[in-house]
Amino acid sequence: MSFATYFKASSYAMIAVAMLALMLAGGLHVALGTVFAAVMIVAWNLEGTKWQLSERVGLAIVLLSIPLFLLDWKYQRMMGEAPGRLGVNALAHLIVFLSAIKLLQVKSDRDWVFLYLISFFELLLAAGLSFSPIFLLTLILYLLCSLSTVIAFEIRKAQRGVKPAETRLLVPPDSRIFRKLVGIRGKREIETSRLPLVAASMLVLIFILALPLFFVTPRAGSAILSRGGSGLTNFIGFSESVRLGEIGDLKQNNQVVMRVRIEDPSPAREPGLKWRGVALDEFTGRTWKKSSEARRTQQKLIERGFFRLGTTEALKGLTTQTVFLEPLSTSVLFAAPRALAIQGDFPYVRVDSEGSIQSRPHDLDRIMYTVISDTTEPDPEILRRDMRPYSASENRYRIYPETLDRRIVDYARATILNARSRNRYDAAKAIEAELRSNFGYSLQMRAGGTDPLSDFLFNVRAGHCEYFSTAMAVMLRTQGVATRVVNGFLPGEYNEAAGAYTVRQSDAHSWVEVYFPETNSWVTFDPTPAAGRMEPQSNGLAAQLGKYAEALELIWFQYVVGYDKQEQRSLAASLHNKVFDYRRIVSEFFGSIQSNLPLVSSKGIFLALGLITVLVTVIFVRVLRLGWRRGLTISRGTREPKIAAVEFYQRLMDLLAQRGLSRLSDQTPLEFASELGSREALTITRLYNRVRFGSQKLSAAELREIDQALRDLEGTEKAVNRES
Repeated sequence: MSFATYFKASSYAMIAVAMLALMLAGGLHVALGTVFAAVMIVAWNLEGTKWQLSERVGLAIVLLSIPLFLLDWKYQRMMGEAPGRLGVNALAHLIVFLSAIKLLQVKSDRDWVFLYLISFFELLLAAGLSFSPIFLLTLILYLLCSLSTVIAFEIRKAQRGVKPAETRLLVPPDSRIFRKLVGIRGKREIETSRLPLVAASMLVLIFILALPLFFVTPRAGSAILSRGGSGLTNFIGFSESVRLGEIGDLKQNNQVVMRVRIEDPSPAREPGLKWRGVALDEFTGRTWKKSSEARRTQQKLIERGFFRLGTTEALKGLTTQTVFLEPLSTSVLFAAPRALAIQGDFPYVRVDSEGSIQSRPHDLDRIMYTVISDTTEPDPEILRRDMRPYSASENRYRIYPETLDRRIVDYARATILNARSRNRYDAAKAIEAELRSNFGYSLQMRAGGTDPLSDFLFNVRAGHCEYFSTAMAVMLRTQGVATRVVNGFLPGEYNEAAGAYTVRQSDAHSWVEVYFPETNSWVTFDPTPAAGRMEPQSNGLAAQLGKYAEALELIWFQYVVGYDKQEQRSLAASLHNKVFDYRRIVSEFFGSIQSNLPLVSSKGIFLALGLITVLVTVIFVRVLRLGWRRGLTISRGTREPKIAAVEFYQRLMDLLAQRGLSRLSDQTPLEFASELGSREALTITRLYNRVRFGSQKLSAAELREIDQALRDLEGTEKAVNRES
């Protein structure tokens, strides 16, 4: 490939990658990106032909088209485009048009620089739209292309400033390098095969040098992971009022809601793990909602980087979760039951009287936070002995609609009596078992009518989780047991590659919490049949590749975009622990050596290590100076051919100076030797040029030839002196 073709290809690749990054980030429509790709192909074929636009024509087209972009902006606003996207779309259209015109016209150096700057601006715009792992891949590709392009651009500028005649003064005409630089027609060509390798090496070096700075400096606004566009606006079931059946509508969607990574995944994978959202305490017959008491919230204060939500004595049952929550049209924060502390970049955290956690709205932002939860529950035997009466404030959890079908009351009483339950805990287990065993799970069959709960229990006898939780909670309330309904999510699918759960809208779930006043605890019960509580499993090659892609995305979110002071402290603690482990291993190693070799003292060991360190340092410095091959070669006292050849040429110049012959300032060494007409001088000069300018090594035979030629010249000089 010629250098001109390489420069053009590298420049076009840089522009194309920037446009691709903008398109993948959602700033450019696929159709418009396809049109731009076609323009690039046309521009490539028109390079150097008369069909290229002149600079004046290109400038005139740009100026005349500015009103069109004003109309484009007004049209998008009239069509109801979101205010944040309105300016982005108009700007992206303008950028594409400017790039297309510049590509189609005759390009000088400033035009290429203009195209490079536009491409860089496109990359910045893409970063603002979607800071994702896909953007990382396009960024790396863009950096590689841009480094290669900048190198080629500078070589191109320097190449135009050097004439063939000037090149001939520096390099002998018969050398291999001169033949590469000066072609048959006198045009200089540059070898391009190593330029991509140079660009890649520079990219790796930049990455290595920037890596320490990356880990030392935390990101600002660490909770905002990326602008994900519109949140899940159809995200229902997590407000203060939920109509019976809404959770079923949510389960029809397979979109990702969040990803949760557990610090210790072994206990987290036990059955019963759920992500708690909102708790509702008032049932109207068709709707669950929060009562006025439940709406009361308490704002938590931040202490040592955490918002403290509660306390516990069961330290062994603590579960630490890191939640990566997608943009949602709710302010609810999800966590494992009984959250004790939460850490994240939140301006505030509020907890209502039902234990639901809320913070700022995040319908446009992905957020990341860490929660510590107490997942342990009281011993069943302790709960069975709980006969303490409820207080007046707890009676609201036992209220049910006056218009409730009396058959539900009788059904609950008969179920408890048949199970011979004599306490609240056994009564709850009896109704839970009844609903699990004698009813079916279905997303299609739904109860309706004026009394959907009665229709579910006595007619349809099948439904989704919301009907089961409502039935259990109301049936227990009819028997005087305090209950509430909780809406949240099942654990989701566990991704082994990411070490995290992927939770989708289809994992939305509803369950029951029963209150036990003796231990002041809300205990979880789930009456939904097993079919509605099964964890999804994805198999096949595509599913496995998707899991690895998801793992990469989590790493990107946690350690790149969301890398804050807390992650910085965690990384520092992890490195400190690893260093401590290595020190312990080294100490044990030396201890074993001393025990096995009692005659070897510790001073002798450290002296040997010091000598080894000095030897390795000397070899490393020699390799840096001379390269791998010469640096690792043991010298045998012979002088380098390059130094010897320079000394021989100086001896030649001294001999010629004794004869009154000296080289003019505008003559090259080879021109001077050719004018002398001396075979010996011409031989020495050619070999000298090979070493001095061609960076070539001389063989032993060539060194002997030089020495013999000098001896012949010195002998001739002595003969002339004797005759005179």
